[in-house]
Amino acid sequence: LQILAKGELQVSDKERHTQLEQMFRDIATIVADKCVNPETKRPYTVILIERAMKDIHYSVKPNKSTKQQALEVIRQLKETMQIERAHMRLRFILPAKEGKKLKEKLKPLIKVTESEDFQEQLEIVCLIDPGCFREIDELIRSETKGKGSLEVLSLKDVEEGDEKLE
Repeated sequence: LQILAKGELQVSDKERHTQLEQMFRDIATIVADKCVNPETKRPYTVILIERAMKDIHYSVKPNKSTKQQALEVIRQLKETMQIERAHMRLRFILPAKEGKKLKEKLKPLIKVTESEDFQEQLEIVCLIDPGCFREIDELIRSETKGKGSLEVLSLKDVEEGDEKLE
């Protein structure tokens, strides 16, 4: 009973190595999924991200979640290569009276405004950095007291298709 309560499971070297390799691949997959090349707006391949992670000598931490580590890897890769989180496309629908005041508060958080429509209410379609999403969501909820709405149109704005060579 004491062994079951306080004992530890022995993990072989091969098992541990396989587990770390799997986490390394998972982290690279998350990074490739969330990031794009800022110049072309095209996603990076998992193999390219894995190679870049090896170049910066990234070591996997088995006790941290893969998502936390992926965000850490993105920060480290920014120093050595052109990589950026893919922007989220959002639509805000705000009541007219709060619209103008709230628009000024949202301006610094918005990367690109795609369209703006102001009739009986303010409707903005824009691109934001995914890190600002929670802040924007809370701002809209608190300022409009539940009257404004925030809709996610796409989680990542990327260019698809073949590259044209001249």
